[in-house]
Amino acid sequence: MGCCLLLFFFLISAVCTSYAKADKRPDAGKIELRYADKVEYNQYKNPDMQIFTGNVSFYHNGLELFCDSANFFQTTNSFQAFGHVRMLQGDTLSLNSEYLLYDGNSQIAQARHKVVLKHRKSVLYTDSLNYDRVYHVGYFFEGGKLIDEGNTLTSDWGQYDTSTKEALFNYHVQLVRKDMTLTSDTMYYDTQTKVTHLLGPSNVVSGNSRIYTEDAYYNTMSKNVTLLNRSVVVNQDQQMVADSLVYDQAAGIAHAYRNIVYNDKSNKNILTANYCYHNDSTGYTIAYDSAVVRDYSQQDTLYLHADTFKIYTYNQKTDSVYRVLQGFYHARSFKSDIQSVADSLSYNTESSILSLYGNPIVWNDKRQILGEEIHAFMNDSTLDSIRVINQALMVEELDSLHYNQITGKEMRFFFDNGKLKENHVMGNVQVVYYAFDEDSIMIGMNYMETSLAKMYMENKQASKIWTREATGTFYPLAFVSREKSFLKNFAWFDYIRPRDKNDIFQWRAKTSGLELKKSVRREVPLQYLEQLKKSK
Repeated sequence: MGCCLLLFFFLISAVCTSYAKADKRPDAGKIELRYADKVEYNQYKNPDMQIFTGNVSFYHNGLELFCDSANFFQTTNSFQAFGHVRMLQGDTLSLNSEYLLYDGNSQIAQARHKVVLKHRKSVLYTDSLNYDRVYHVGYFFEGGKLIDEGNTLTSDWGQYDTSTKEALFNYHVQLVRKDMTLTSDTMYYDTQTKVTHLLGPSNVVSGNSRIYTEDAYYNTMSKNVTLLNRSVVVNQDQQMVADSLVYDQAAGIAHAYRNIVYNDKSNKNILTANYCYHNDSTGYTIAYDSAVVRDYSQQDTLYLHADTFKIYTYNQKTDSVYRVLQGFYHARSFKSDIQSVADSLSYNTESSILSLYGNPIVWNDKRQILGEEIHAFMNDSTLDSIRVINQALMVEELDSLHYNQITGKEMRFFFDNGKLKENHVMGNVQVVYYAFDEDSIMIGMNYMETSLAKMYMENKQASKIWTREATGTFYPLAFVSREKSFLKNFAWFDYIRPRDKNDIFQWRAKTSGLELKKSVRREVPLQYLEQLKKSK
């Protein structure tokens, strides 16, 4: 695009158009007749006009003109040229037309009918072209077409001012080349900065990519693009909208600002933020400032929020492409059937695993799950299972006073169509579980300790519990004290839980002192190791 425009502006600076300026113009001398085959003069019919026919040639201040016939007006220092008009300025520029009016005093030329302007390898076609030789300002106003090395530029009206080095094209502006088509209402071009400015409804189409903008800048030297005023960038099933977007075409780096909406329709997810950075070559993306990822692949949309999102793309331009999403600090999520909070999160599109780190908590219905790490395994965006590693705790609220609780070193939860079916607990298992009679009346509490427990669910209730070498006690409800009814690590964090899709922006920390302290595997003391060696 830049090459085509730049050459066009050189053309116009030599010949395109003009509006007469009000200030005084320099004296360029008289127009000279070089030759003509025939001269006619009628002092009675038109005493001011001389008629020249056959191989007519004029010269004026570096301008050469040839035509079939001409009317020359000596008193006004002007002429009308007819038939095969050809104007030359230097050895690189020529203008052909069927008619030309030239004023030697103002040095304004007006070419009409089948106008062809040639400059080096570029050709401009129009039907009306005006040119001011003094101020080097030109315009065409009945449509023009510029062809240059595979590029075609058309518009209804065009102007170039060499004093400001700026060009303007209006109405049905179109630039076509083999790999791109650009249409616009108004196009400015600064030949000094090499910057194009598009105004009004504009479309840029290249392969599967399309840009719609009403305000955009394009630097033809640096290949930098600045899109303003909620421009839309579409690439197949991917669409981005932002208040402004800056794209370095050469480096393949984009920066988007304010009210960003990136919609991946093929994978059915949306990224919104107020800042986004993307690298084409690496597929790396970073987004922050009110950043949210929405997965709408299912009827129920999943909302993910964190202070910062980083997206890494692997195996680009292959059928095995996948991405890893990382969210840092104040990570919160909301889905009608599952919510979570954590210090950070990670999601792998290849394995469909969502991992939560740093005091993570997951809520499902009236259940709360927490531990040092929580990994959710998805199947087609549907929750398949959950794994909790270290200090695992599940709390189920029965009412404001009674909670089912189970804790252990590790937990596994298995789901069927989003409903909990099994719960496996391993290592130092402790269970507090309330019993009900046939009328669903609470009758007592079971306390149990074991190394392995499996719970099977039906209709959101435990239908069977399997344990290995369990020890426990059943307490009638009247004998259940507050101390017995809660495990030592019991905690209920309902005040942290995201309540809706908008609540994911409101970070609420755990009450001081309730944060998990990561368990560390302790090494055997060195002195004990020495004793073991001596005993062997």
